[in-house]
Amino acid sequence: MFSFFSNLLTNKKKDEETWKESLRILTNTVNSIRYGNLKSKIVNVHNDEFKNISESINRMIDTLNDREKMIVEYQTEQNRQNEFLEKIINCLAEGIIIVDEEQKILQISSKIGVWFGEKSKDILKKKLSDFMIIKEDFKNLSETEITIKNSPFVFVATSTELMSKDKKNYVLTIRNITNQVELEKIKEDFVATLTHDLKVPIIAESNMLDLLLSGNFGEVNESQTKVLSSMKKSNQELLDLVQTLLLSYKIENSEMYFDMQEFDLNELFNEILEEAAVSFKEKDKVVMLSKTKTKLYADRLQIKRVLKNLINNALVHGNSPKPVNIKYLKRNGVVKIYVTDFGKGIPAEDISKLFDKFFSTAKKFRKAGTGLGLYLSKQIVEAHGGKITVRSVENVETEFCIELPAKV
Repeated sequence: MFSFFSNLLTNKKKDEETWKESLRILTNTVNSIRYGNLKSKIVNVHNDEFKNISESINRMIDTLNDREKMIVEYQTEQNRQNEFLEKIINCLAEGIIIVDEEQKILQISSKIGVWFGEKSKDILKKKLSDFMIIKEDFKNLSETEITIKNSPFVFVATSTELMSKDKKNYVLTIRNITNQVELEKIKEDFVATLTHDLKVPIIAESNMLDLLLSGNFGEVNESQTKVLSSMKKSNQELLDLVQTLLLSYKIENSEMYFDMQEFDLNELFNEILEEAAVSFKEKDKVVMLSKTKTKLYADRLQIKRVLKNLINNALVHGNSPKPVNIKYLKRNGVVKIYVTDFGKGIPAEDISKLFDKFFSTAKKFRKAGTGLGLYLSKQIVEAHGGKITVRSVENVETEFCIELPAKV
């Protein structure tokens, strides 16, 4: 009997030790997993009560190992793609800057570091204003000229909004356009030189044609007069083109001198319409809705150039049986001039480009056009402290409006 109880106590003690050892192994393994060690597994657990738990923990370890392997592979691929994308960005001719709403710089391409003259780590977290001068809202840039401090180059920037959760970031694409600007300057200088040199022989030819037509070198018959008149017209068109190119260059380079004087706008319009009547034969092609004397202080020759261009465009491109209407009024020290035609109108997509250099809608109507007339008109009007606008409805009407200060 004593032997029986002795064995029973011994077995119970062994079971307790086995239970404790199993619990220790489980506890150590779980703590190991807790701190990120997924290499250990539960082995040599002899207690039946813990076998199911041990198997579940081991399966969990296997699952976590598989997940960790997938995460590592994903991170490796993500890093590879990020490095690949960074290499592409760094190879671009443009510089890339990512900023937050407070203009704090979050990320840059290597090109930006070169232009800013600092290491990337010294640029991050600083503000755009520490390195750049942007005269407009940095969130709405579109090929907008900017200045990078201490840089001799010319830059333009475009910004794009990025949404990330509840935060707004912005990508700024910076382009160095110094070479394009210098090339454009060379081209303009060449054109200016060429047009200046062409002007002299064209004027000489015009004077010679006048002498021939006046009969200074002998009598001219009807056929000869017709040919000489045609040559005179072509010569005048060529001279107008050369003068337009030359004037455009002078205005762009602030070399234009305006002969400011006071004159009557009604007298100027009468002069323009008399010249237009010769070209378009019919006097009723243009109707003056305003005939009162109105004084304007401006460069008479240049304002005449602008008005002639608008009227000519209305007559040629409007191509309507209805006459072109002209009216003007003076109010609160501002003279407003309206030139309206009732022809084909201007497509909505062309309105914003209408005053751009070398843009012309003439080709749509199979007519010749340099694309400088309206551009030059805008430059002249703005140089007088005024503005020129256009409103058009296709196949209904087109109205140009010039606003000029009555006296500067």
